[in-house]
Amino acid sequence: MRRFVQALASLSIVLLALDVSAGISAHEILKKADESRGNLKGIAWEVVVESIEQQRTENMTYDIKARGFDISGMSLAPPKYKGNKLLMSSNNMWFYKPGLSKAIPISQRQKLMGNAAYGDIASTNYAQDYDAAPLPDETVGSEECYVFDLTSKNDKTTYDRVKYWISKTRLVGIKAEYFTVSGKKFKLAEMEYANTVIIDGKTRPFISKITLYDALMSEDVTYLNLTKPRFEPLSDYVFNLNLFMK
Repeated sequence: MRRFVQALASLSIVLLALDVSAGISAHEILKKADESRGNLKGIAWEVVVESIEQQRTENMTYDIKARGFDISGMSLAPPKYKGNKLLMSSNNMWFYKPGLSKAIPISQRQKLMGNAAYGDIASTNYAQDYDAAPLPDETVGSEECYVFDLTSKNDKTTYDRVKYWISKTRLVGIKAEYFTVSGKKFKLAEMEYANTVIIDGKTRPFISKITLYDALMSEDVTYLNLTKPRFEPLSDYVFNLNLFMK
């Protein structure tokens, strides 16, 4: 009986993979979802990070410029963080603040504020950075969703493993759970898409808010409010490490 159940489970995974590939591949689904999280030829936006921990609130505002999966960011507020800079290129990230003699290499996984890591304010590249295993479809709110178990291909990503819910109708990621290598869930996220952008002549929803919850401290919450998305032609110098401190 046990072998029969195991065989059925293996068959269901195969059928799930075939079902996804019959219409649109897992890679294409993730690629579409990435487009609404910053994977564009040239776009800028502001992100306000609001952290509420033990009833204490902190805020930080960054101006972000993204081209493909490279980002350049500068802190606008509060005054103690103003002028701090972030640069990410080819999954490598650096931090700089006025007074430093050079930029400091950092990890996307390092804490920015509250439940937010530095990588949370960057573009996602789940289609390339993760191996995707399809899971049974689920309904989130009123939306039917593809569900994927994403496993990182390298240690430069923000998360080792992600369970990701993508709306079937809008092809945007609306929910995520984040896990350590050992399989421990430590953070959850919900995404909203009140912004819109034009991609290949078509209007697409664009990320407007990410709400991050600590899996253990349920009352601690961090909001990433993304506003003012605007297309901009971005030159190479914007992402040049040698010009980063100027």
